[in-house]
Amino acid sequence: MDFNLSDEHRMLRDSIANFAEKELKPIAEEIDRDDQWPDGLWQKLGDLGIMGITVDPLFGGAGADILSAALVGEELAKASAAVALSWGAHANLCCNNLNSHASYEQKIKYLPPLCTGQHIGALGLTEPNAGSDAVNIQTTAKRKGDHYVVNGTKMFITNGPIADTIVLYTKTDKGAGAKGITAFILDTKFPGFSVSKKLNKVGNRGSATGELILQDCIIPAENIIGEENKGIAVMMGGLDVERAFFGTYALGIAQAAFVESIKYAKERMQFGKPIASFQMIQQKLADMYTGIEAARLLCYKAAILADSAKKGGKGTEVHQISAAAILFTAEMACRVCEEAVQIHGGYGYCLEYPVQRFWRDAKLGTIGGGTSEIRRLIVAREILGM
Repeated sequence: MDFNLSDEHRMLRDSIANFAEKELKPIAEEIDRDDQWPDGLWQKLGDLGIMGITVDPLFGGAGADILSAALVGEELAKASAAVALSWGAHANLCCNNLNSHASYEQKIKYLPPLCTGQHIGALGLTEPNAGSDAVNIQTTAKRKGDHYVVNGTKMFITNGPIADTIVLYTKTDKGAGAKGITAFILDTKFPGFSVSKKLNKVGNRGSATGELILQDCIIPAENIIGEENKGIAVMMGGLDVERAFFGTYALGIAQAAFVESIKYAKERMQFGKPIASFQMIQQKLADMYTGIEAARLLCYKAAILADSAKKGGKGTEVHQISAAAILFTAEMACRVCEEAVQIHGGYGYCLEYPVQRFWRDAKLGTIGGGTSEIRRLIVAREILGM
């Protein structure tokens, strides 16, 4: 088994790492403090060619694989989890979903401006009463002639307050359960769409998250993704890739916390010597390193399998392994960041040191896109064949 990245993957990783170090790291604390996305940053990400990283070049994308996207997310998250989160919601939840499931006409219309950063994308799935129970969404879409009238509320939508294009899930047959779900492309300029509020979060500040309102929102019938009442296939396929994609978001946060901990442990003097010489600190660092390296292998495997499944590969365990990857990595990141704060002592609890930001940012990994509890259920059911 070859554990080495290809030359192309290494070049991509290094170029994004260089961008993140020079462009994001110096302003990461400002982004967090002000809870504001920097002016011009979407355009810079577009210029890097990563806004549509997995999108077919025919529609303006880079045509890269899921592993490439995962590597980009990891490097961005090392500098700013907020930027990695919003970029991922755009590039994966919106663009990759459209590239995988939309019609040619839909792709040629919506993907080019998304790939340049001129437009911003989001995914509209979660609702106030439908988080982990995604199939139980209550937003309705009723056909009237050549359009649908959509009513409902979406909650915790990353990029929701600023999005131009949203992959939206609705119920077109409320009595049919999973077989009554339909996916649409929502242009936020369509009448009846509004943003109720931007949410004030503990972590990932700077990444806009909001509540969206659809009140007699008009969506043309031509904007259905796939077929009416067949949206569950789009949803489930998207969730597998999402889990594989976002595992490295948590990995990047953990790596950043680990690097800061090593630096601090070598510099901080106690009892006449650096605390890095104390066995308890060494044990913490060794455990942090081991968890990060184990998670990296699991995440990369999930990304490779997700790409194989995307290309029509058979017999992969992507449903199981992607859930396991993000489960393990997100919980590992929380442990690593907590230990990073502990190593920093009182300074770790002060806003002037970045480990407290990593600590706050990491927690979302165990909640967003399916909680740790749901991920365990997925893995268990796959193991048991249930």
